[in-house]
Amino acid sequence: MLVAFYFSDYFPTIGWLDKYTGMLSRLEKVFNKLDLFYQELIDEHLDPNRPTSMDGDIIDLLIQLQKDRSTPFDLTLDHIKATLMLVNAEEYIEGQFTGNLGEILDQIFKKQLQNVFLAGSETSAGAVIWAMTALIKNPTALEKAQNEIQEVLGEKKMIEEDDTQKLPYLKAIIKETMRLYPVAPLLVPKYTMESCILDGYEIQPKTTVYVNAWAIGRDPEYWENPHEFLPERFLNSTIDATGKHFQFIPFGAGRRSCPGYYLGVATVELALANLLNSFNWGLPSGVKKEDIDTDVLPGLAMLKKNALRLVAKKRVPL
Repeated sequence: MLVAFYFSDYFPTIGWLDKYTGMLSRLEKVFNKLDLFYQELIDEHLDPNRPTSMDGDIIDLLIQLQKDRSTPFDLTLDHIKATLMLVNAEEYIEGQFTGNLGEILDQIFKKQLQNVFLAGSETSAGAVIWAMTALIKNPTALEKAQNEIQEVLGEKKMIEEDDTQKLPYLKAIIKETMRLYPVAPLLVPKYTMESCILDGYEIQPKTTVYVNAWAIGRDPEYWENPHEFLPERFLNSTIDATGKHFQFIPFGAGRRSCPGYYLGVATVELALANLLNSFNWGLPSGVKKEDIDTDVLPGLAMLKKNALRLVAKKRVPL
């Protein structure tokens, strides 16, 4: 529903058509399901017979703040539910947040928590799949990456996070993957707060702005052979994805850039390094590398439409 077409998003004056297309009723159903889920969590905490393990977790604290009226505004159940959407379930269950509402929110954002399913698992897994797709279509790069791992780490069975810092070609592969196949191709929609001029165009306040990171990463003005998978372009290069180089912004830039950059990159590096270290990868019988497509599913995240099917054989050190 986040990426579905609504007339009100593009043609506000005829936004009433969303009612007749059924989009508003569908959105209402999704909202009600989420609202019911968070309400059940709150009701569990209001139950006098609740488990003692719930004492002091973030839901307990927010409910207490509501009862005490100790916030500068009236804290409602909707505020509590919205706050829970920002918090990883494990974090609030373990009661890692304490203090008044302002302090709690400050702790949440400082810890840069994301929705664990949307911003963590799906995007990282998608990036690894795109990297494997690119490597199986470019066997020279695959071989070079595996050779680097073996030369640097020897016969080490399980690669750890610190080990990836010694693998510049692996890091280049991941950067090149994010350039060609950014998991969030339009980043997260922005909303202008005031009027501004961009390249001669006046952007009005309250305008929804989409940044096409996919197109930027393939712009021939900035990239030589932009449609080719060439990890070497990032070797001995200062370009990174932290938002300082606007030709490469898979995580966005500025204050609204993705706070999970370092965690996301580390996760992908670790997963890909161990896949390449543990197995030799090939195609099923009768399948050629030209048969591997790069079609994508519709959605907020750019995920591979057709499953990547490979043959894995235990890797024997040279």
